[in-house]
Amino acid sequence: MITRLHIQNYAIIDDLEIKFESGLNIITGETGAGKSILMGALNLILGQRADSSVLQDANKKCVIEGIFNVKQDEEIKIFFSANDLDYENDIVIRREITANGKSRSFINDTPVNLSQVKQLSIFLVDLHQQFDTLEINSENFQREVLDALAENKTPLLKLKEQFGNYSNVRNELNQLRTLQDQANKELDYNKFLFDELNELALKENELEEIDAELKLLNNAENIKIQLSHIYTGLTQSEQPVVNQLKSLNNKLKLLESIHPEIASLALRLNTALIELQDVSDELERIEGSIKYDAERISVLNDRLSTGYKLLKKHGLNTTRQLMELTESLQSKLDNYTNIFSSIEKLEKEELNWNEVCHQTAEIISKNRIKQTDGLVTAVNKLLSKVGMPNAKIKIQITNTILSVNGKDAIDFLFDANKSNKFESLGKVASGGELSRLMLSIKSLVAKKLALPTLIFDEIDTGISGEAAKQVGIIMKELSRAHQLIAITHQAQIAARATTHYFVYKEIVADRITTNVRILNNDERITSIAKMLSGEKPTAAALENAKEMILN
Repeated sequence: MITRLHIQNYAIIDDLEIKFESGLNIITGETGAGKSILMGALNLILGQRADSSVLQDANKKCVIEGIFNVKQDEEIKIFFSANDLDYENDIVIRREITANGKSRSFINDTPVNLSQVKQLSIFLVDLHQQFDTLEINSENFQREVLDALAENKTPLLKLKEQFGNYSNVRNELNQLRTLQDQANKELDYNKFLFDELNELALKENELEEIDAELKLLNNAENIKIQLSHIYTGLTQSEQPVVNQLKSLNNKLKLLESIHPEIASLALRLNTALIELQDVSDELERIEGSIKYDAERISVLNDRLSTGYKLLKKHGLNTTRQLMELTESLQSKLDNYTNIFSSIEKLEKEELNWNEVCHQTAEIISKNRIKQTDGLVTAVNKLLSKVGMPNAKIKIQITNTILSVNGKDAIDFLFDANKSNKFESLGKVASGGELSRLMLSIKSLVAKKLALPTLIFDEIDTGISGEAAKQVGIIMKELSRAHQLIAITHQAQIAARATTHYFVYKEIVADRITTNVRILNNDERITSIAKMLSGEKPTAAALENAKEMILN
């Protein structure tokens, strides 16, 4: 509930503070006294846009502050947490407007934007003004009314979870189908590339090794000749190098006993002789292993040519890169197979969740339909009482696409004149009719809907007498569990007030300003009597006013 509204430098208000109470808060006053200004100020702290024209004194800023007591409200706690705000049971919303038209908003002294204020205001105030397009036109509100009466909270929570799972599966399935479409376009080409590479079946460094082997094979004869010549020079010529070294080594050994350093040199020469002998043996072996193989050269040339063509085709340089490309293509082909398998699995899941959601949605629909006739009958009775005897509503429920709210499209239809031509509320109902219809509906569902503070701005337009009395009775009943603030011109409604506020103009320092005060019991009697019979109430009017308050 709103506990305090403080207004500074707004329109014809200099500095005004109003403390609101629980129950039914009634605001009355002469036309033009400033009642609508109060609503305008309240609208500003609820997120309405403003400009510098609202300032009474252009040299000072306008400040409007409202304090709301919310006790323990989970939805508000979630809002505060999501917006990184400090939660307290008393929420202070402040709006400041400067002379240049700039505006700042604060929630519990933390700067916020208008969008955040508007989001929070939904949980705090339900404001109904004449000629507004009220939320009763909203399918969301109409659905909430039926669901509150049908006690659909549990199945709706169940559907929310089920539909969440259904949506997740459907989104994943759509993503996979998109991937499948892309894969289908690339599949044939990628399979052709893979088969081409896979058929070659390259091994690690194979092209590089083939290139080296071909160089050897193409030069086999020359290599054999050169190796044979070297080998012959070492071991089989007229004066083989090996034999010469043996002879020289023997001569050196004869000098070992004569010079102390000869022994080590002889040992070194002997080592070189042994190494040279090994070299000659290796040369003989290598020369013997080299053979010119024309068939082998042809096979290797064909394989190397194919490999080089693939390297050039794919802009690569090594065997390793071709093997990595093969692995990548294999992975893409495997993914296509996996996508197809995953799609089949998800299609089954999607079908299953769709059926589960529809089953729960069907329960919700049946519960709604059960409440329709009773709600229509009760609302139509109340409409007759509040001065709309010819008005009727009808609730139309039709099947629509499954959503988190079920599978029903709900439309409250209205006929103001017994024409039997029912149309959507927003098309045919006036502001006053909508307000009284809203009051009637909310009075029926108040105990089951978590309603915030309800503010009604002159919903009594066009009614009087018994109809006004019935509006007052309904509002009084509704205020037992909710805070109501209502601007009215009807004595029958004002008499029901828990707290009665009177708006008036006064001259302060040669300037007209608006002020508000709470009326005591005697002042209430006088004020209501004036509403009944004019500025100078008769004794009968005073007595009638006293009786209205007492009763």
